Amino acid sequence: MANGTIAAFTIRTGSEIPASGVRAVVMIEVHGKMADRVAEQLRGLPQVRALHSTNGRWDFIAELQDRDLASFDETLRRIRLIDGITVTESNILLKTSKMAGPF
Repeated sequence: MANGTIAAFTIRTGSEIPASGVRAVVMIEVHGKMADRVAEQLRGLPQVRALHSTNGRWDFIAELQDRDLASFDETLRRIRLIDGITVTESNILLKTSKMAGPF
């Protein structure tokens, strides 16, 4: 850098910066043909960062981010009250060892 030229730099995007608060995945089972209605309501929750439809036991997997455990508990309560949701299972994400970029 003797001549003042920048040799290299790094940009960290928002997805690479560690998130504060509580992050979790919630697996969701939906009753009958209510998937579209349930998905619409889940997409309306700001804590739902991503919503995936799946095959197998669960109909949806939601990625959540909340500010603390009390808020996360309230978000889970709201999700469980959505008409058409029959079962949920949640897992809090403790540490992310790898996060890949888009395909």
